[in-house]
Amino acid sequence: MINNTTSINNTFKLGGDLTVNRLGYGAMRLSGQPGNFGAYPDWEEGEQLLRRAVELGVNFIDTAEAYGSGFNEEIIASALYPYPQDLVIATKGGINKSAPDSILADASPEFLRSGVEGSLKRLKLEQIDLYQLHRPDPKVPFAESIGALKKLRDEGKIRHLGLSNVTIEQIEEARQIVPIVSVQNKFSISDRSFENVLNDCTANNIAFIPHGSLGAHPLKKGAPLANAEGTIADIANNKGVKPNQIALAWLLHYAPNIILIPGTTTIAHLEENIAVNSVHLTTDEINLLDRVDKI
Repeated sequence: MINNTTSINNTFKLGGDLTVNRLGYGAMRLSGQPGNFGAYPDWEEGEQLLRRAVELGVNFIDTAEAYGSGFNEEIIASALYPYPQDLVIATKGGINKSAPDSILADASPEFLRSGVEGSLKRLKLEQIDLYQLHRPDPKVPFAESIGALKKLRDEGKIRHLGLSNVTIEQIEEARQIVPIVSVQNKFSISDRSFENVLNDCTANNIAFIPHGSLGAHPLKKGAPLANAEGTIADIANNKGVKPNQIALAWLLHYAPNIILIPGTTTIAHLEENIAVNSVHLTTDEINLLDRVDKI
């Protein structure tokens, strides 16, 4: 365990110069269905949700070229441009998604450059605050992909670089080429398989942005976390909150470099997620939750 105290910082300085609130918003679900492909069907409702997120203090929004085949970036710009001065938009590239069920890694220099330029246009930006390689491409040498992104950074099209779905070895290889300020891997109270990556990021002051942060209930395979029983539910009931809020609060306590990006399509659920800022866990509660996936 990395951080077992009830006193936490609500912000993290990304790349040493961008102060973001640790409860952000993951925009992926504001895409068409099935497969998060195409435009979100209720565009105006999606815009309202994004504006409400900013009103509630969210200043870190995560998206990707592959989400909605570009429409996810467009709805963010449609809702929020001109952007608040402190808003940080993180996007990702390196996946060619031509259909709901067609997801192919493409981290070739040509595709990455095309992706960055497309994201800049869709987001109406001159520079992307955080651009993350969506996943390594086994067909392209990893150093070649990172070198291409470094060149785009040197050209001023990217401010900071991050990685997603990577190993410690890949993080270290990338850091030999260019500074890496964030890593986005799967992690939750029920899935800690990338804890070694989280530990490495914490040691190097690299932001860790868990996806799948509201995974299934660890004691019942496939059961939604919202229907959790046992330790998570008991602590939630004692505090008068929901199990998913406890799971998010645990992540905020677990490591100081974790930035959360829970996604939702309803304002009510968004407000519930942001309320996690007010959920304070005791040391005893944290100790119990630390053992949840081991019971």
